[in-house]
Amino acid sequence: MDGNIGKKLGAEFIGTFLLVLGGCGSAIFAASALGTTKDVVGIGGAALPVAGVVNHGIGYLGVALAFGLTVVCGAYGLGHVSGGHFNPAVSIGLATAKRFEWKDVPAYIVTQCIASIAAVGVLWAIQAGRPGGFTIGQGSFASNAYGQENGRIFYDLPAAFIAEVVLTALFLVVILGVTTKAASKAQAALGIGLMLTLIHLISIPITNTSVNPARSLGPALFERGTALGQLWLFIVAPIIGGVLGAVAWKLATGGDDAQTGESEAEGVEAT
Repeated sequence: MDGNIGKKLGAEFIGTFLLVLGGCGSAIFAASALGTTKDVVGIGGAALPVAGVVNHGIGYLGVALAFGLTVVCGAYGLGHVSGGHFNPAVSIGLATAKRFEWKDVPAYIVTQCIASIAAVGVLWAIQAGRPGGFTIGQGSFASNAYGQENGRIFYDLPAAFIAEVVLTALFLVVILGVTTKAASKAQAALGIGLMLTLIHLISIPITNTSVNPARSLGPALFERGTALGQLWLFIVAPIIGGVLGAVAWKLATGGDDAQTGESEAEGVEAT
């Protein structure tokens, strides 16, 4: 590892912390109506309003934008330090595409996972102040899931696996594309954030959207139960997708460092 690894890991911690706190926080605090009197199936486990209650929540679109905005902000603020991965699948995908050093991948992944756990710890501390009390259940921290569990309804295992693999692969293709030398560095973070927003708009109803093993880890560890039992899919599928996306990019463009540029050091990468 180079001499700046401490700074890079610090940036990865902050960026991943921001992503999980902002994205999952929006799902559990702001997705549903204010003053809901009865819980029904909700976004990320948050309650949605019963009939006749005015919905002041941000809904799917708001949660999708929140995740995208965390990436835009994190990439602009920290991408020049660490490359702004904020996602183990991105780190592995970039290494597969020879845009990141394999020797640094383990440290990045460990840092991203610790940051996710820390962010959910903060969400737990805030949830503890919920009016009427708070008991941890499935979806309390916007965990990812498949099938039907405890009132939350998502798509089945095969559909969830396909969605997570394909969407993560497309995410890597976009990341690799917008961080080439030919692309505008000033707009790279915006393109990546918009892609993550689109991914959430597609897949919140399918799996509550992962495409990021670190994002899935923190909520699952706190919720335990089904969320922890299903965590394997949200680790395996995004990593497979990240590798496939990198391979697809290289096959489609013939891209190597000489042709596409070393975006990790020079530009902005994020997830």
